Amino acid sequence: MFRSGPCRAGGPANDRRQVLSLDNAPGAAVAPLDPASVEAAINGRHSVRAFLPKPVPRELLTQLLQLASRAPSGTNTQPWKVYVLQGDSRDQLVAKVCAAHDEMRADPQLAAQYREPYDYYPEQWVSPYIDRRRENGWGLYGLLGIGKGDREAMHLQQQRNFRLFDAPVGLMFTVDRVMGRGSLLDYGGFLQNLMVAARAHGLDTCPQAAWNAFHSIVLPHVGAGEGEMLVCGMALGYADPAAAVNRFETPREPVESFTRWLD
Repeated sequence: MFRSGPCRAGGPANDRRQVLSLDNAPGAAVAPLDPASVEAAINGRHSVRAFLPKPVPRELLTQLLQLASRAPSGTNTQPWKVYVLQGDSRDQLVAKVCAAHDEMRADPQLAAQYREPYDYYPEQWVSPYIDRRRENGWGLYGLLGIGKGDREAMHLQQQRNFRLFDAPVGLMFTVDRVMGRGSLLDYGGFLQNLMVAARAHGLDTCPQAAWNAFHSIVLPHVGAGEGEMLVCGMALGYADPAAAVNRFETPREPVESFTRWLD
């Protein structure tokens, strides 16, 4: 199920082999990547919440996943497993989870049936993290004109996650439960590689932990094995440039606020 198509001549796999062979040559120097292009892809990545219906070629998706797989992992375990949903499979999963999301709103007690497989967020929020979370939430809702207490609008906006923000491609990422916490750290590198590579090819993404609560629906739908755990989902496609929501970008703390220099 987790097959990769062949890379085109001169593609990433061939380039990688060339770099490795140059690295192994005594005294050989490898030309550095263009830092401007690398930085542009990193800085250009942000969570997009409105996509065009334009399809993404399977060949390009394969290339992006191949690039993502260059992420480091402890002892090269490569713990990632990816399910790519397009067409009917995508639409059917969207319908199932949106229905469950509506049912849970009508009967909040159903929330007990939809527990996340691992603690993505802390049980108790503290400053400064709760402050950033609130800033993020109200900044997005403010842009969309959703006021405090407008539960209907909040519900519909949250459900946009489960509609993949209209992206034509949905990705579900799993890991075998036998793996340790370090595999989630490895996964972060894989996901970042995928998102940055997508941006470099003119695509956009939105990583989504929102799907985790509905893993009991997602995993059977994609045919995941009994021992697999849902890590997160992701919407991928071409951003809708006319959508106001795509103007929303989150701020970042300055380096001085999270770095301590030791001489």
